[in-house]
Amino acid sequence: MILGLLSKGLPIPEKVQNIKTQDMVRTILVMTGILFINSAIAQKTMAADWQLKTALMAVPDEYKEGAKVYGYDQDGKFTTLREGTNDYIALASDPKRKKFSTAAYHKALEPFMARGRELKAAGKEFQKIFDIREAEVKSGKLQMPDKATLYVFTGSINETTQEIENPYLRSVFYIPYATGQSTGLPVSPMPPGQPWLMDPGTHRAHIMISPPKK
Repeated sequence: MILGLLSKGLPIPEKVQNIKTQDMVRTILVMTGILFINSAIAQKTMAADWQLKTALMAVPDEYKEGAKVYGYDQDGKFTTLREGTNDYIALASDPKRKKFSTAAYHKALEPFMARGRELKAAGKEFQKIFDIREAEVKSGKLQMPDKATLYVFTGSINETTQEIENPYLRSVFYIPYATGQSTGLPVSPMPPGQPWLMDPGTHRAHIMISPPKK
């Protein structure tokens, strides 16, 4: 009806305008509510014991018991959930992200990781963080180990049980400034289960191994 009147150049009756306005207001309120709910879900901070348990899923079994674990308090601030006694550090899933993801790495990578968190908190984007750390590693300001391991654990959270479903573990082996020539590895993504070198020739050069998904 409204489109027909508009196409003929006729004014829209005030009653119809009011109905249209009401519909628009309802739509805006519904969409605002949906966005608010999604934001609340994405930023929900889980209990510390749950964060601890799921963060350790990224850690190799023999290192779980003494690994240091970082997580988030109820205000969403980064914090230490447990001090460690061995060479591993685990990260709980960031409540600001929609997808569940934890990680674990050798403590030799901590300066590199901590600097990344610092720059991200300052509002730097991925490429800027990459460039800053590259310059700092080259200058000697930022210490980077000649080799170190990182594991990334992902999955989906069962809303009822809070258990992690569809678990998936990727392995990353950092070898700063390695190249395809120095390692004999391809520098383009390979099929699942086969290693390849990402970011070759940079401080962030690392071997990626992503197993087949079940």
